[in-house]
Amino acid sequence: MLKVQEIREIVRLVDNSSIQEFVFEQDGTKIEMKKTGGAVVVPQVAVQAPVVEAPKAVEAAPAPKAEAKPAVEAASAKEVAVDENLHKITSPMVGTFYASPSPDEGVYVTVGSKVGEEDTVCIVEAMKLFNEIAAEVKGEIVEVLVKDGQLVEYGQPLFLVKAE
Repeated sequence: MLKVQEIREIVRLVDNSSIQEFVFEQDGTKIEMKKTGGAVVVPQVAVQAPVVEAPKAVEAAPAPKAEAKPAVEAASAKEVAVDENLHKITSPMVGTFYASPSPDEGVYVTVGSKVGEEDTVCIVEAMKLFNEIAAEVKGEIVEVLVKDGQLVEYGQPLFLVKAE
């Protein structure tokens, strides 16, 4: 049986490669991964929402579409600027984001917290398994991109870190 860290490393390697699909089988355990370009999914959802409502109010449909495109372009421009200077800590799996080890304890990190490569920054719960997520880089937390208890997708950015 693979350990969570081994699975994370496989996910990281596949994500950083040009491979579009990956299948791994060992001792009755099977892992399948497919790249779908996660960043493209969000704009599609934003554009589809007005289309669903279009039959109800035909006159209102063009206005949301016009607003959605500039918002997506603005978000893309911001991401480009962010990518050049900051490291993104991303979710290695689909699950629920938790900022602290338990509800009655403090959060792992906040904006301004210094982290090392092996420091735990959060937990992502998937199928009742609580997976500690490491910072992966040494630096300072600049932004927390998700809220406690929020559902996160594979590859979704969780934190921005100014690497040292």
